[in-house]
Amino acid sequence: MRIVVAGGAGDLGSRVVREVTARGHQVVPASRRTGVDLTTGEGLADAVAGADVVVNCADDTSRGDDVTVYGTRRLADAAADSGVHLVHVSIVGIDDHPMTYYRRKLRAEQGIQATGGPATVLRSTQFHSLAAFFARTITKGPLTVTIGDMAFQPVDTDFVAARLADLALGARPTAYARATDVAGPDVLTVGELATLLRAHRGASAPRVVRFPAVGGVMRAFAERRTVPSPGDAQTGGLPFVAWLATQPERLTGR
Repeated sequence: MRIVVAGGAGDLGSRVVREVTARGHQVVPASRRTGVDLTTGEGLADAVAGADVVVNCADDTSRGDDVTVYGTRRLADAAADSGVHLVHVSIVGIDDHPMTYYRRKLRAEQGIQATGGPATVLRSTQFHSLAAFFARTITKGPLTVTIGDMAFQPVDTDFVAARLADLALGARPTAYARATDVAGPDVLTVGELATLLRAHRGASAPRVVRFPAVGGVMRAFAERRTVPSPGDAQTGGLPFVAWLATQPERLTGR
């Protein structure tokens, strides 16, 4: 099969490229560096032509709707026009979450569905690196702040990449479909994440200060809307603590 991976130069996309290649299929990474620009549509038709499946891992949170919403719709339109199966990665719990980025991801899903073409959406919980970034951000010295009962069920990026490859190489849907959500094996509170991160660099456990949820976004996180209900998601991949053991002592980025 010929698989086009939009965002194939990014962290998740490059892992999908490696996974599909390892399974013996032809992979074409598509990104601005290969002449494909989702914000303008440049090179999009040529990239999709002749593909069996397009996997969309492209995103840019710094550009508002340009890539997340409109770029996804351009890609979905091109795939539907060519009768190509589109596999798209999204986020668990965005149906009733007021965070701006999550609203964009929901609009992207709705745009895909509106094309009427064959498409599969895989929702994932936050990657380990993002959960670690968040816990680091709200930890100042020995103090960590948490909002209500806020927690994450972070997932290994390689596990998500493998599931995207499974969907790309599996049965083709006749229309829009949602795959079973994916998540990591453990639910961790912000305090637990911060404790693991500090222990990783040889520091003592932080003091956790709990604040009430103020505003819709904070209430959504406090109510754990991005954590799937038990049995609602396929779980797997490295647990957070095993992933952390593979990381440098001082984590950077997200």
